[in-house]
Amino acid sequence: MALGRVISLDLCELHLASRRLDPALFNLTSLRNLNLAFSDFNEALLPASGFERLMDMIHLNLSYTYFRGQIPIGIASLKNLVTLDLSRNYDLYFGRPNFQAFMANMSNLKNLYLDELDLSSSGSTWSSILADSVPQLQVLSLSWCSISGSIHPSFSRLHSLTMINLGYNSELTGKFEGQFPTKIFQLKSLRSLDFSDNPMLSVRLTHFPAGNNLETLNLAGTNFSYDMPSSFGNLESLKTLGFNTMGIDDKLSTLISKLPSLDDLQLMGSDLENPVLSWVSNLTQLTHLKLDGYDFSKSVPTWIGKLTRLESLTIRDCSFSVPIPYEIGNLTELAELELWSSDFFEQRMTSWIGNLTKLTSLTIFTCNFSGPIPSTIGNLIQLEELVVWSSNITGKIPKSLFALPVLQQLLLLENQLVGSLEDIPSPLSSPLREIDLRSNQLTGPISKSFFQLTNLQYLNLESNKLTGTIELGSIWRLRNLFYLNLGNNMISITEKEGDTVFFHSLKIQDLNLASCNLTKFPASLKYLDTIQFLDLSNNQIERAIPSWVWDNCLFRLNLSHNMFTTLEKSPIVQMTNLNDLDLSFNGLQGSIPLPSTPSDLLFLDCSNNNFSSIEPNFGVYIRNISYINLSKNKLSGRVPLSFCSLNKPEFIDLSYNYFSGPIPSCLMEKVDMMIILKLRENKLQGMLPENIREGCKLQTIDLNGNQIKGALPRLLANCQDLEVLDVGNNQILDSFPSWLGTLPKLQVLVLRSNQLDGTIRSLRDGYQHFTSLQIVDLVSNHFSAMMNNCNDVGQILKHHTNSTCKSAINQDSVYQDSVSITYKDSSLIVTKIQTAFKVIDFSNNSFEGSIPGSIGGLVSLHELNMSHNNFTGQIPSQLGNLTRLESIDLSCNCLSGEIPPEFTSLTSLSWLNLSHNNLTGTIPQGNQFLTFPSSSFEGNAGLCGIQLSKQFDNPGPDSTTRSTSAPEPNTLWHDRFDAIIFFLFAGLGFGMGFALAIIFRSFYHIEGWLCMHMY
Repeated sequence: MALGRVISLDLCELHLASRRLDPALFNLTSLRNLNLAFSDFNEALLPASGFERLMDMIHLNLSYTYFRGQIPIGIASLKNLVTLDLSRNYDLYFGRPNFQAFMANMSNLKNLYLDELDLSSSGSTWSSILADSVPQLQVLSLSWCSISGSIHPSFSRLHSLTMINLGYNSELTGKFEGQFPTKIFQLKSLRSLDFSDNPMLSVRLTHFPAGNNLETLNLAGTNFSYDMPSSFGNLESLKTLGFNTMGIDDKLSTLISKLPSLDDLQLMGSDLENPVLSWVSNLTQLTHLKLDGYDFSKSVPTWIGKLTRLESLTIRDCSFSVPIPYEIGNLTELAELELWSSDFFEQRMTSWIGNLTKLTSLTIFTCNFSGPIPSTIGNLIQLEELVVWSSNITGKIPKSLFALPVLQQLLLLENQLVGSLEDIPSPLSSPLREIDLRSNQLTGPISKSFFQLTNLQYLNLESNKLTGTIELGSIWRLRNLFYLNLGNNMISITEKEGDTVFFHSLKIQDLNLASCNLTKFPASLKYLDTIQFLDLSNNQIERAIPSWVWDNCLFRLNLSHNMFTTLEKSPIVQMTNLNDLDLSFNGLQGSIPLPSTPSDLLFLDCSNNNFSSIEPNFGVYIRNISYINLSKNKLSGRVPLSFCSLNKPEFIDLSYNYFSGPIPSCLMEKVDMMIILKLRENKLQGMLPENIREGCKLQTIDLNGNQIKGALPRLLANCQDLEVLDVGNNQILDSFPSWLGTLPKLQVLVLRSNQLDGTIRSLRDGYQHFTSLQIVDLVSNHFSAMMNNCNDVGQILKHHTNSTCKSAINQDSVYQDSVSITYKDSSLIVTKIQTAFKVIDFSNNSFEGSIPGSIGGLVSLHELNMSHNNFTGQIPSQLGNLTRLESIDLSCNCLSGEIPPEFTSLTSLSWLNLSHNNLTGTIPQGNQFLTFPSSSFEGNAGLCGIQLSKQFDNPGPDSTTRSTSAPEPNTLWHDRFDAIIFFLFAGLGFGMGFALAIIFRSFYHIEGWLCMHMY
């Protein structure tokens, strides 16, 4: 304070939470130092104005605050700034002003931290911008920023640099490459250089001058080389060194061994087999060692045991098919041991872990172990943190764990632990603050001692098999608890009336009681004004949603999969802070609830209810929403134009309603923002809008089951990211859209049940060949001929891909498209479409001539359906090459000749229908042909064999005419997407993210096939 004025405000690490930055802050116009680091603002927007009033600001730290949106221009006007830290806010970005304009006023800046901010929009100019704008820069940290291009030579003009961190800039969209300027190494002020994990960046070490002050040099994961290894001897101050060991010679390793100050060594092997690292044992002064990317299956690193001063050991992405060296158990000074993403070939956790009695932190993450946690872990009396995460650990939790005298964090999540949760000794004095045992196989009741842990802040027991009854009153007695998740068990939560609790002293912010057998809304929640995230989904709560719910300061509310029928309050409700609202899978009626004032609602799922209306001008209140799902309700009338007023609609699903009229053309003006558009199964009419602009980002368009007429708009070719196009079951009048072959990512094309006609033309005449297509459905149109050149048949789908599952939105989302296909005479909803899964269905058209043999080149094909056409001639023997084929239907054609004996080599084939043709001869008897029923071959008077032994003596109709008993075309394809359940996960301190589960339904039970292909 100076003359009653606030000049410094430091709220760092108080872990405060808020929904907005209070404008009153900008009245403190004398502020010179503002530090809000580690305060959770829950995806709030930084104020567009206000910062420009803080003209005396020198140090501004907003790191780890979880703000989102554009960085305001007001910060750029703070010309006195010396330190700016916006790091770890991955949803912040430079817009207006851009990075160049923002930095133009920062001539006094000395310390700049922008880690995890997306700088890809600045292209390759970022380094020259810094060189021109911030000549006094001393500290630069731009890790995980997606920077690209080469470092400009002018960057060497920044003579004051002491620290440069440019690590991890090739992991996302960045392409950080080129040669690092060698002049930087000559700066005597430089103390820290980190370029780690940039494999396209070349770093050539030429000479380190004597008297340099470099303390940290991390080149691990770069294209590292050197000219004068002898100059390494000049790195007398070097404490931390990281590099790739491939290609280094004995001379360099000897010089490294002689560095007097080196105590932290990080080595990367890039999957190097049989590594020679024994020279590291000479570095007996090491206190920290990291080994990343080595295969120790043939060369066990027993030399680690000689590093007796080690305090920290990290082993990451390594393989140990031989036992872990027991010599590690002799490192008695070891305080931290981390095993990350390594394959231990189902070895058991070693008992020598109990020898490391100075361990304070033990982390085992996604390692392939087996067996139980060794009982010797009870010897680790100084252990404060134990993490065993997704590492296949089995058995019971050792009793000794809960008795460790200083253990504060116990995370054993996503393993195969069994048994019950036994009593915790002395819970009132236990130091335990965080317990995470989710996703195991734990059974029995939860011990009452868990609710007596007075220091407990975080408890997650989700997704086990726990039973018993828990009273809410026992939970409210945990005064320090801010996170509780008991969801998806077999427990029952009850509320005792009259249970007196001092709610004002509670800190709980995140409460998940999903699947806890609740039958009524807990009344005590009315008095808990601290709760920000509430999940009561998958219970049996009935009747009305209480009006006081909307008065709480909730950020996320999930009431899905209950039995609510109405809102106790009008549909216009108070939800000022709400980001995410999920009311799906209830029986709610009336109008869809909306906030009473414009809000920051980002996610709204009201699907699978009985809502019949929505406020016409709803867009005014939810202008910033990105996901809106109103599918499977009773909404009618025209699609509201308010959808066109949304700022950034990424996902819109209005499927399975009663909307009529045309698709609003203004929706197409949002295609540069929209990713998913689903209007399936309505009564929409008219023609498809033509105003599809360049820059279209749509990945899924699903208009199946409407009354759309006219031709497909050619401007769909602007949607270069399109993966799924489903316009089946409409009245589209057009020819085969060969021009869609230019879409490089198109995986699913459904045109069934329209009025398409003509020839499927050659795909070689000026078009690409549908290079990503996996499922093509042309059923029930009027196509009359295949491609002009039979040799061209097979260009569709003729490509090889891997077998990973493809996401329909982006890499950060787990949303997956669904598509209905007819499979083995059944209608099947495919929700995880593998890139190796390919289907052709040309059934129920008017195709004539012979089936092209070139289809035998589609080696990835899983289903082929050409039934109900007018194909003639013989079945091509080349179809015997389709070794992945599981279903083939050529029924109801005019095919003749014998069944190719090559079909017996199709060992994956489990569905075959050749009925109602003019086939002759003996049915092949090899392999699974004996398992196919007579219905697979009936209606072919000239066929004989064991399967038709009864029919052989009674040939039936004349074999020269198509059977009059042929069944109608398959009517089982109902083209119905399954129910969609959206849950938003947002943990404290972890920001926001989507999690979507799509449930599939098969009209005939095909569980075995689903297990093989869906997971």
